Order: sequence, then structure tokens, then C-alpha cells
Amino acid sequence: MMVTMSQVREETQTQYRGISRGTPTYTRAVLAILAAGLATFNALYCTQALLPTITEELNISPSQSALTVSAGTGMLALCIVPASILSEKFGRSKVLITSLSLAIIVGLILPFVPNIALLIALRGLQGALLAGTPAVAMTWLSEEINPKDLGHAMGIYIAGNTVGGLMGRMIPAGLLEITHWQNALLGSSLAALIFGIIMVALLPAQKLFQPKKITLRHELAAMTAHWTNPRLALLFAVAFMAIGCFVSLYNYLGFRMIKEFGLSEVLVGAVFLMYLSGTWSSIQAGKLRQKLGNGPAAIFLAIIMLLSVVGLSINNLWTTIISLFAFTAAFFALHSSASGWIGLIATTNRAEASSMYLFCYYLGSSVIGWASGFIFTHMSWTIFMAWLGALILGLLGITITLAALEKRRLDASSTK
Repeated sequence: MMVTMSQVREETQTQYRGISRGTPTYTRAVLAILAAGLATFNALYCTQALLPTITEELNISPSQSALTVSAGTGMLALCIVPASILSEKFGRSKVLITSLSLAIIVGLILPFVPNIALLIALRGLQGALLAGTPAVAMTWLSEEINPKDLGHAMGIYIAGNTVGGLMGRMIPAGLLEITHWQNALLGSSLAALIFGIIMVALLPAQKLFQPKKITLRHELAAMTAHWTNPRLALLFAVAFMAIGCFVSLYNYLGFRMIKEFGLSEVLVGAVFLMYLSGTWSSIQAGKLRQKLGNGPAAIFLAIIMLLSVVGLSINNLWTTIISLFAFTAAFFALHSSASGWIGLIATTNRAEASSMYLFCYYLGSSVIGWASGFIFTHMSWTIFMAWLGALILGLLGITITLAALEKRRLDASSTK
């Protein structure tokens, strides 16, 4: 009997379930994806800690300087779905390597641009190129890592994202103490280059990827179907609102800490160490969901964010730091909960559901983060906090609606 190539492939994949923990290949894989996360989020947020300095040096408004962050996250949002679709045809590794390599090259050009307009434009280009990494890194792990070891590998990647974002703020903030902001930006870009080289050198070849025939009609139908599911649509709104408030706070808090509390740029950069509370809370989020349920946990975390904004309104440094710690921990736990909830609700076309969640996530970072600059520039800190509080009240309303829909679904299931 003649055996076809597809039968041989199916038999091979039945025997081989992916890269297993404890093997050299597994170590290479997780280190490569960790490096990808470190490089990506280091590059994406490399100007955020520099915003007060850029504003002063270039004689522009805070909202203009914040566009160096919003342009990157906005273009990433617009390109994350196309990048995910391209990876279905050309392979995860090709998209991952090409995306990150080109983004790093753009990052190395950034310190030499002569004006803010070109800096914003290149940050937008960099964000568009970076989109391929978050779009496919988790999918690469899901396909290539043995299912029993996937949780461990995914945890390392998420930790890399958090630490990469932290480094993107800390490296340039620290270098500001000894050099000009362009050199500080160059130092951050060189760090991204090192991590990018590590990723390319270590990333194992794909063995389980199967190219998929892509049609625009199918992808649009899948995404539209997700938006018609009320619970998924509300989770997309959670992503948009939560990250928008988070980025708005971190974009402009540095200005307040320098002006009101007299902190230096390096001490303001140290504030980003609060991200480590997010690393911890993301891990704890699973336990919270198991104890309270998805809906009540989301409501609880939104309330923590709202109370934290009240604390941030008080003109006291220690109250500000404690409130920022609570706000950051609550945000990352909410993001972890919401992104995990997506996979439970979307039983089909999960890649498209995750891509749509990330699209809304980074779009919120860009749009709300930029719009908040106008409030900050033209109003008082109290009004700015009231603006964020109003947004979080909306977020709280969304989580309450989500919890009610979830309870109704569970009640309906129990009566069947």
C-alpha cells in the first residue's frame, strides 16, 4: 500500500508531541522566546521614561512627546492582526525573526533623527514592525512546546514581556544621569539588539507548523462572529479601557514627580520598578479567579484600580507610591484574567479572538494614552485623576455587566 506524505506527517506528529522540558532544545526555545519578549517591550516603551526630558529639550507639549509612545502602540495595534494572518501562511518563525529584526534596525536610527515629527513617524514604523512578535510568539509556543510543559514556557515569556517593558524604562532613565537623551535612547536600542541576536541564534526550527490557506472572507467572518458574542465584546472593551488608563498614568506621572516632589529623572525611572508588582499579581490572578470566579475577580480588581486613583490624587509622595503599586498590580492581574477568559469563551477561531483582544489592548494604549495628554496639559492633576477615575468607573461597569452575563450563563447551564 502506498503511503502518502500527509500520512507520514500525521504519523510523525502523533509520535512527536512537541519540545519537552529538560531537553537542550527546550532550554533554547524558552530562552529565545524570553529574549523576544525582552527585546520587543524594551523597544516599544523606550521613550516613555524620557518624556519629561524630551518635552523640555525639544520645547514641545507633554501630549506631543507622548505621541512617541502612542504612535508605536497604535501602529502595533493596527498591524497585529495582519501579522498574525501572515504567520498562518509563512510560518511563525519567519514572521517573528523578520518583524523583530526590522524593528530593531529602526530603533537604532531613532537617536539620530533631527526633530519630533520624524521621531514620532519612525516610532510608528517601529510599532508596526514590532507587531509580528506579540502576534505570533504565544502561538509559536503553543504549537512547538509539549502541552504538559506549555504553562511553564508561557510563564517565562510573559515574565519576559514584563521585564522587557521595565528595562525599556529603566535603561534610558538611568543613562539620563550621565548622558544626553539621544544617547540614553541609543543605549536602550542596543539592549534590544542584543536580545534580538540571542533570539535569532537560539530559536529552534519549527516542526509542527502547518501552513493554512488564508482567505480574507474567513478571517473577517471569524472576527465579526467574536464581536457578536456579548462576553467577548465586553472583554475587548476591558482591554481597551484598562490599558488606556494604565499607560495614561505612566505617561504623565513622571512630570508630576519631577515638578511636585522634586525627584530626578533616574528616581522617576525607578518608579517603573512597580512593574514587578505586575509580575507577581499576574501569577496570583489565577488563584483569585479560582476563589472568586472570573466575573467577581474582575470587579474586585477594577475597584482596586479605582481606589488607587483616589490615592494618587493626594499630594503626598508615599501615598502616591503605595497607590501606584496597588494600581499596577490590579491592572496586570485584570489583564491576565481577561486574556485567559478569552480562551475559555472563544471555543473556535481562538487565534483570531486573541488577536482582536490584543488589537483593542494596544489601540486603547495609543488612543486613550494620547487623548489623556490634553487633559494633563490643560487641566490640573486633580482633574486628570478625575478623568482616569471616570474611565475606570466605565471599566467597572463593564466588569459588572460581564459578571452578570457569566452568572446568567452558569444558571442556565445548571437548570439543563
